[in-house]
Amino acid sequence: MQRIKSALDKATLLLSADSDSAALDAEILLCFILNKERTYLRTWPDLELETEQTDRYWTLIQERQKGTPIAYITGHREFWSRDFLVTPDVLIPRPDTELLIELSLTLIPDNTATKIIDLGTGSGIIAVTLAAERPLAQISATDLSLAALHIAQLNANKHQTTIKFLHSDWFANVPTNKFDLIISNPPYIAEYDKHLSQGDLRFEPLSALRASDQGLSDIKLIADTARDYLEPGGYLLIEHGYDQQQAVEKIFIDYDYTTVKTAKDLSGQPRVTYGQWLKI
Repeated sequence: MQRIKSALDKATLLLSADSDSAALDAEILLCFILNKERTYLRTWPDLELETEQTDRYWTLIQERQKGTPIAYITGHREFWSRDFLVTPDVLIPRPDTELLIELSLTLIPDNTATKIIDLGTGSGIIAVTLAAERPLAQISATDLSLAALHIAQLNANKHQTTIKFLHSDWFANVPTNKFDLIISNPPYIAEYDKHLSQGDLRFEPLSALRASDQGLSDIKLIADTARDYLEPGGYLLIEHGYDQQQAVEKIFIDYDYTTVKTAKDLSGQPRVTYGQWLKI
């Protein structure tokens, strides 16, 4: 039998060579096994774990030692204070993407049936969060991956939101509706970027990460085509890499968007560029 504290100490030591957050990882995985909050571990450090719990814990620790992201091990990740289901078929939700939500909420009237589409929805975090925060909004979401759409639908159900999901390569299968807001966190990492072989990115779907033309090909396609789907006065918001601000702003300006701006994420890096479409 093993006590909680000794198990955590051993797990932290094992993970320290492979993780920058070894102690936190060890706690999260044990909480997952026990179905308890982290405060429970500190309250009951001398509690003895059952043999089955211990065996399962070391199996998960070994997975983490291989580099498997915590979110893929537990199948969950928090975003905008909500719990989302996550699998290797979708990107892991990141705090940086909450900037898209913040900006969108400033552009969406609280009491009108705003029409929104989330392109490349993945796990559905953007569409589901906006649907929960703006119940009157009419929200659609697309993805080329059927597996991703399945996870997104599960998350929509989990949070009791109504979203129209479409199997589509960007706008390819989107009806010719007009939207007040078009949002996307598209692939934007260059094809041969060294980061693709590092950290969590090694385990995430490449199709959702990398793009040709120095990571700009999908952004260009979306910005171009979105003009046919935006209401006059509507907005396009796109998440991008920290070093792509100038290139993305130029794309927006070249395609005649106005009031083009770029907002910074929690780390102070340029992360979301947005612009307004005023032509009829």
